[in-house]
Amino acid sequence: MINTQPVIAIQNINHYYGRGALRKQILFDINLEIYAGEIVIMTGPSGSGKTTLLSLIGGLRSVQEGSLKFLGTELSGSSQSKLVQSRRNIGYIFQAHNLLGFLTARQNVQMAVELNNTISQSEAIKKSEAMLGSVGLAERINYYPDNLSGGQKQRIAIARALVNHPPLVLADEPTAALDKQSGRDVVEIMQRLAKEQGTAILLVTHDNRILDIADRIVEMEDGLLTRDAQNVVSSPKVAEGV
Repeated sequence: MINTQPVIAIQNINHYYGRGALRKQILFDINLEIYAGEIVIMTGPSGSGKTTLLSLIGGLRSVQEGSLKFLGTELSGSSQSKLVQSRRNIGYIFQAHNLLGFLTARQNVQMAVELNNTISQSEAIKKSEAMLGSVGLAERINYYPDNLSGGQKQRIAIARALVNHPPLVLADEPTAALDKQSGRDVVEIMQRLAKEQGTAILLVTHDNRILDIADRIVEMEDGLLTRDAQNVVSSPKVAEGV
């Protein structure tokens, strides 16, 4: 790897839910590194711990046991303010696009830019419009979500996640609500922009049709990372799980 320091470095992470007799271990001794510009897809059955791990990496939950470093900074034992600061350097894409219906496409993206209060409104507008152009929505910048297709709404969500050029994007089932072609378009946009910006992407999915975009595939099962390998998907039959 050109960048010797990973964007995310996880060592011996354990995580539990509940207390006392109801305490249950959800993650077991997780070790994972993700580098700049790398697309890592995480697969595994429902309840295997994927979303829990994603929420720890995203600073949405506190690390209980083990080490989790983001850009070299240890998040284990971090204060809430430090976790908030790390979240501002991460883009999020979810199954539901989570757009605000009373804002246009540009305004939804612009909100993310304006988290940085050193950027002027005119610059925020310029950046938002350029990013929407990058995802193929230059002609839709003033449309409201209700007037756009599911695939177009997810493109806005991608634009919002990537507009600030974050070092990391976390995507949780981004194609689940989309048809085959829309889902394909969405992940190919993510792939292209990740490579252009050097952004690391960790994408959780059950969609076998998009596995070929990954540089690596990791598998979770019963809270364990059971596989972490370079992607060898090379044929449509393999990609479709045949």
